[in-house]
Amino acid sequence: QRSLVGSEMCIRDRYEPQEEISDEQERKTMISLYFVNKTTRNVEPEARMLDVKTLIKDPYTVIINMLIDGPKNENHDKVIPEGTTLIGTSLEGDTLKINFSSEFVENHIGGKEEEQKTIECLVNSLTELTEVNSIKILINGEENAKFKDGEIDFSQNFITVSYTHLTLP
Repeated sequence: QRSLVGSEMCIRDRYEPQEEISDEQERKTMISLYFVNKTTRNVEPEARMLDVKTLIKDPYTVIINMLIDGPKNENHDKVIPEGTTLIGTSLEGDTLKINFSSEFVENHIGGKEEEQKTIECLVNSLTELTEVNSIKILINGEENAKFKDGEIDFSQNFITVSYTHLTLP
């Protein structure tokens, strides 16, 4: 046995796990998806347990498709319009480009407030991933689309708005 000096430490006992985790066993992780509360109309997180292997393969598609499928909590409203399909995603820098079918705008309930909540749920759900800081929405590959009432257009990137740094008078 070697003697160690200075800042080195001697580790005599090595940790041996009681049981190896096999590839077949699922490793679960918790993610937060955001939906609108039916009563308060506030955007709220909904925790979901997910197999890590499923998430690692294509996290953006998995999360967006879970948002399209809607909430499990009966107190939450679906935020992605019926019939919407995800055409594809691509990460460019820290911006996630999301390409939706035209149903995203055509079937949306409309109104600036509801449109903002849809965007907020998408942004909050996807920026839970460390590599995503903003999203850009495309409709059938078109970059400058907008909701059908014209209230919100998709020419800019959408980011998470943090209210923790507001200065009050």
